[in-house]
Amino acid sequence: MLRGLLVLLLVLGGLAAGMVAAYSRRLPDITRMAEYQPQRATQIYARDGTLLANVYQKDRVWVSIDRIPAVVRDAFIATEDRDFYRHHGIDVRGIVRAALADYHHDAAVQGASTITQQLARLLFLNDQKTLARKVEEAMLAIQIERFYTKSEILERYLNLIYLGSGAYGVQAAAHTYFGTDVWNLSVGQAALLAGINAAPSDYSPYVNAKAARQRQAHVLQRMAADGYITRAQAAYWRSAPLNLAGERPAGILGWKAPYFTTYAVHRLEDLFGRTATYDGGLQVDTTLDPALQREALTDVQWGVGQAARESIGADEGALVAIRPSTGEILALVGGTGFNLRNQFNRAWQARRQPGSSFKLYVYTAAIDLGLPPTTIIDDSRICFPAGDGGNWCPNNDDHRFWGGMTLRYALAQSRNVVAVKLLQRVGVDRVIEYAHRMGIESPLGQDLSLALGTSVVSPLEQAAGYATIANQGVAITPYAIKEVKDSLGSDLYDNRYPQQREVVSAGTAYVVTTMLEDVIKHGTGYPNAGIGRPAAGKTGTTSDFRDAWFVGFTPDLVAAVWLGNDNNTPMHESYGGDVPARIWARFMKAALAKSPKHDFTFPTGEVQALRICNADHRRALPGEPGYLEYFLNGTEPLGYCYGRVPVDASEPTPEPATPEPSAEVTP
Repeated sequence: MLRGLLVLLLVLGGLAAGMVAAYSRRLPDITRMAEYQPQRATQIYARDGTLLANVYQKDRVWVSIDRIPAVVRDAFIATEDRDFYRHHGIDVRGIVRAALADYHHDAAVQGASTITQQLARLLFLNDQKTLARKVEEAMLAIQIERFYTKSEILERYLNLIYLGSGAYGVQAAAHTYFGTDVWNLSVGQAALLAGINAAPSDYSPYVNAKAARQRQAHVLQRMAADGYITRAQAAYWRSAPLNLAGERPAGILGWKAPYFTTYAVHRLEDLFGRTATYDGGLQVDTTLDPALQREALTDVQWGVGQAARESIGADEGALVAIRPSTGEILALVGGTGFNLRNQFNRAWQARRQPGSSFKLYVYTAAIDLGLPPTTIIDDSRICFPAGDGGNWCPNNDDHRFWGGMTLRYALAQSRNVVAVKLLQRVGVDRVIEYAHRMGIESPLGQDLSLALGTSVVSPLEQAAGYATIANQGVAITPYAIKEVKDSLGSDLYDNRYPQQREVVSAGTAYVVTTMLEDVIKHGTGYPNAGIGRPAAGKTGTTSDFRDAWFVGFTPDLVAAVWLGNDNNTPMHESYGGDVPARIWARFMKAALAKSPKHDFTFPTGEVQALRICNADHRRALPGEPGYLEYFLNGTEPLGYCYGRVPVDASEPTPEPATPEPSAEVTP
């Protein structure tokens, strides 16, 4: 009998050893746990430190065990694995308790799986409920306990578990439910998170508040029973307010400043790829000024509303604001509202005809090549051969021709025919080159209609081009990302000092600026674009009123405004000098309200300021009526007004006038 029993035990032992050996060969290498790099949410911040977004495929923010407070650790241990610090991977007493509870058809005090077993399942296994999987789970748990400390195990567990509403780990869950960091949680809040863990889809307070409270009460009871808190404390926290943050919209709809933030994420993907952007736990500092972003959105919404009130028929708008001296994008609004149905970002994704706001590049090229603002071009009918065998005859908005006029006056009044003739004189390829150097990235058509803004560009590109002039001819590619660190805090990317390129001289930029000032003072931008300080800009209106623009700047800030319809349908007499100019002025006034007024920097040694005759735009002698004009050195007129006695060497030459705002020019 005894011999038979011994034989049976040996056989059973052999079978068990064989099973262990067989399962051991199938187990993954648990040393990989030390090398495990979790998917972590990328965090994007505004310039003032405001968290704009957690970007993730799984919302997880990893925190070390020393930053997870004892109250959170205690809550999870009490409800998930009360013997965590005493067992070696599996809890025999827990298995017995669970089995007895099942036998009595009663709810288990706690599950049979230890925290270590759950971690093994999270890292290496699946959720199949088979005997083989349970054996593998137990064996893995024992191995994990041999190689890792309890703190290491608990840290990984608390950062990996799913806690409902898209949150993985206790830090992400703390922000999801309470809007704070895990180390700020109260006892009641910690108990709520621990209670959710049993069935996240059912126990989230955003799904079932009553069930969440019941689970919280259970956790508090377990914490009191195990001595982590007193029964009086458990009773108090059962009824204490939870101070829930409120459920956030899922995904990008929950991001702050979503028009800007989606653009920033797009740039991150360009720089680091999608995987690193969504799973790399990057720490991203951006250029966004939240106050200016709010102002920009308010003003775009106001403008579209105003267009509706005035029966203009514009459904959407966009605004981009840049600091010209640095290239920082301070505000980027791509529409009236970012929502589930419409997330199109018109600030950088839309390509629209800029109309006359494109004339900046034609006139900049002309001035830079040595044509002074006093150059006379005839505003008269002209036709060019068209590709279809007919003729293309550009026209002015008023269908009239005003005769000979200076470049300064033609730009202020946005005379189309003069711009086309000037483009023909300067050269299409040359103007395209200038536009691309100044900030336009989109392809541009190689025909004379380019002068009228027939090639499509984005508001961001237009803001970049005008910023080059505002920055005294120095181009800086606009950027939204300042710095990026990896999940460990090491520097990955530093764009605080971006590359600068002088694409036109400071003198050219200044002369063009004074011409654009006239647009606001008495041109197509008057009076709506006036902001009570030195400013320059240009209107843009396309054929059939499909697009309306105003792009302008001060020494401190550039803003581009677009108004129109996504389906490209015409508006009703929507001019760039109307609603877009008013949107621009509202934004600029608010954005610069606390900034001192600055004059544009006069480039001494590059530009001459001379008084010019109204009649023939030559030099005025002392006492001669005229206006102040600006010339690049070497382009100033040598002759004097008609009807005056020629100046000889014995007569003193008039001193250059002190730079001042240019007066109105009469053609």
